[in-house]
Amino acid sequence: MDSFEWNKIFGGVLAGLVALLGVSIASDMMFARELPEKPGYIVAGVEEAPAEASAVEAEKPAAFFLASAEVSKGEAVFKKCAACHNAAPGGANGTGPNLHGIIGGPIAAKAGFSYSDALKGKSGERWDFDHMWNWLKSPKAYAPGNKMSFAGIAKPEDRAAVIAWLNTQSNSPLPLPAAPAEEAAPEENAVATAETETAQQVAETDPAA
Repeated sequence: MDSFEWNKIFGGVLAGLVALLGVSIASDMMFARELPEKPGYIVAGVEEAPAEASAVEAEKPAAFFLASAEVSKGEAVFKKCAACHNAAPGGANGTGPNLHGIIGGPIAAKAGFSYSDALKGKSGERWDFDHMWNWLKSPKAYAPGNKMSFAGIAKPEDRAAVIAWLNTQSNSPLPLPAAPAEEAAPEENAVATAETETAQQVAETDPAA
């Protein structure tokens, strides 16, 4: 078979491939697929992202939860910490320091305990409610590089309860903060503003008002 015959064979194969590619492109254009906004069934292992990130409510401040914290619940939750800490007056340090009188006391100041450099860097501050709140929420985030292996207390109600109980384990407990006033919703603020403006307009136009 001479080279001319081979050229015809290769040319025929190439033309067939080009035709096949053209048919594929044309079919995709004619029958375009659109995925539904919401899947008809749930695929295991695939989590659907929330529609809007802003829909996730931000956590309220510590004072909101401390105002209604249950001391008895805090004592129960603290049992998870008892493997490393105790809060008895004059109690010995364990894997973690003794926590008697910790609320309101200076950070990294319990005698006889070897603190990490991360906490020593905060030694000029005190364990007030906000500091303890952030520490119990995430020790790693509060003081990166500290020796505490505990991940933190996720539920704010449990966190507040532990702080309220620790506050009682002191010779001078601090008064718990009052709950902060709730901010009015934007719609409520708009309605109140409109009512105020209407009242002012009536007062200005009505001599008998």
